[in-house]
Amino acid sequence: MWRIRPKLVACHKKSLQLAAARHMSADNNDGVKVMGIRREDYGSQWERRAPLAPSHVKTLIESGVKVLVQDSNRRAYPIQDYENAGAEIQEDLSEASFILGVKQVPIPRLVANKTFCFFSHTIKAQVENMPLLDAILEKNIRLIDYEKIVDDSGKRLVAFGKFAGLAGMINILHGMGLRLLALGHHTPFLHIAAAHNYRDSSMARQAVREAGYEIALGRLPKSIGPMTFVFMGAGNVSQGAQEIISELPLEYVRPCDLKDVAENGDHRKAYATVVRRKDHLVHKDGGKFNLEEYTNHPERFRSVFSERIAPYSSCIINGIFWDVNHPRFLSNMDTKTLLSPEMSPKTDEAPGCPRLPHRLIAICDITADPGGAIEFVTECTSIEAPFTLYDADHRHQHFKSLRFSGDGVLVCSIDNMPTQLPREATDFFGDLLLPWVPEMLKSDATIPLEKQHLSRVVYDAVIASNGELAPKYHYIADLRKKTDPSLAVVNGAEKQKVLLLGSGYVSGPVVEYLTRDTGIEVTIASSIKDEAEDLASKYDNTRAVYLNVKSHEAHLHQLVKKHDIVISLLPIPFHPMVAEVCLEHRKNLVTASYTSPAMRALHKDAVDAGVIFLNECGLDPGIDHMLSMECFDYIHDKGGKVTSFESWAGGLPAPEHSENPLRYKFSWSPYGVLSGLGRDAKFLRNKKRSVHPTRSSDEI
Repeated sequence: MWRIRPKLVACHKKSLQLAAARHMSADNNDGVKVMGIRREDYGSQWERRAPLAPSHVKTLIESGVKVLVQDSNRRAYPIQDYENAGAEIQEDLSEASFILGVKQVPIPRLVANKTFCFFSHTIKAQVENMPLLDAILEKNIRLIDYEKIVDDSGKRLVAFGKFAGLAGMINILHGMGLRLLALGHHTPFLHIAAAHNYRDSSMARQAVREAGYEIALGRLPKSIGPMTFVFMGAGNVSQGAQEIISELPLEYVRPCDLKDVAENGDHRKAYATVVRRKDHLVHKDGGKFNLEEYTNHPERFRSVFSERIAPYSSCIINGIFWDVNHPRFLSNMDTKTLLSPEMSPKTDEAPGCPRLPHRLIAICDITADPGGAIEFVTECTSIEAPFTLYDADHRHQHFKSLRFSGDGVLVCSIDNMPTQLPREATDFFGDLLLPWVPEMLKSDATIPLEKQHLSRVVYDAVIASNGELAPKYHYIADLRKKTDPSLAVVNGAEKQKVLLLGSGYVSGPVVEYLTRDTGIEVTIASSIKDEAEDLASKYDNTRAVYLNVKSHEAHLHQLVKKHDIVISLLPIPFHPMVAEVCLEHRKNLVTASYTSPAMRALHKDAVDAGVIFLNECGLDPGIDHMLSMECFDYIHDKGGKVTSFESWAGGLPAPEHSENPLRYKFSWSPYGVLSGLGRDAKFLRNKKRSVHPTRSSDEI
């Protein structure tokens, strides 16, 4: 454990003052620079951080900057401290040319023609923040994002990462105490509280230190085995987490030695390992990890974490950056294996002293990146509800509860952990940010970006300027097309128009899903007018029209022509007729039906017309095909080979719900189900097509 001497802190602050003064001296002739610090009013009630502490504000004011600060009783530093530092407290920040915040700014509070700096969470085209990006472009705002203030190697220069690690480690130790108690084990971790219950990190360290003392005395139950902590990554997040765990009696081991200590280690201490890329990534062709090749071609590599490291982990702490092109280190299938009974520690057990159901007790995903390196983490938790239990055997669903009993692994993935230690986090972040503030103050959002003399670091952190995405971030527009086509055009985009043919049972979920996006308009065309109108009345941006496709061909042509895409949920015989109309008007068509010979015959015409006829995209067929391919891809990615595949389908209900004569449940047309019984069975066996004709009732 380390301590910073007061003398060193004073020297550091003095150096920051000198740096700020050097930057500002060149601008004094242009008049007084004015900057604003806004209150945090986006999202969680727990957001108590600020981008700069009062000491940083004082440094800037002494360098000739006028600082405006919005009042906030929630901010960890009281407004009196900023006022005493020389800041002017006022609501209106329009005088400032440069405005600082921490989290996203609510759209109504954006001020046109200003430079803003905050965490925008837009660089991955996050759908929920695209309206914010659109507003920034519309208002001619220059956006600087802390996340992209990086050095030449891509390492972030301004971040809360260390304090995310500190808070995350405290939280997961707290959660492990509760989870182990629910599994029948009182442990020293039970006396560690959540991070926000401590005034500062030193109090939390003391609680962890006391737990470590009890562990050293042998008060960790032997039946749960040695505790192993696996840190994914070695950056600021990981280092912050390791600072906390170092308060326990701890021994670091190499990842390759984790198996031995997990099976034969001493329960009077904990074990930790730090996993870097070279420890869990291997070339798909069998070669070793090569950083340069991985940087340029990550798709050539796969992770062996789930095979070589995860089976011997009590707690996994994730602090690595993950990109969509990078291999995951835990897939859903990996997690299901890790949570199987075969993964229970081989320890002695007795009545009242049970074994753990599996070695893996907890995962702390400090990166809080839904759908990232840990596939099943699809949403973040919160400070109010910090934990979930993930049970891989129940359709990969999360079970959120205040209870800690039940099957699964405990998961903590809070997306704003640093705000649990707000003062220290503000001090730390401000120390990193302050040297760059004077240069950012030179930014004038009304001047073209290329004419501003900004350093490479600040220039590359500009996401948007002058009503456009900065050159380095043009990819966001392309990424939006992939993640949400309705948001592909950044400014002034027209609503996309969908023509939905049919208003039966399967139409409702389609309309509900499409209308989640305000950029989509849906027209429901049906021969059952009342049914269509009733469905349309439930959703925004939805209207109903009467249409009988057999009798109203001219009307069908008009509707198809006016829409961007057609979804046909009509019976199979009508699809070819609809497809012919789509061909004429060059519109894409989607159906949930099998590809009939009549539809297959239109393939060349569709290719020549440059349109897509996408069939079989429902549940059966469709999702079953996709799940099968997911299975094949997983096996191939792990170096395996698929020699055969058999798929069995059916809808057999539980006996107590088999109340009809057929003892079968219908979720769609009974006629369609029964008519399927009259078709021949066709499948591939040893790459040869096999056909089994249907049998007559006499044969049966």
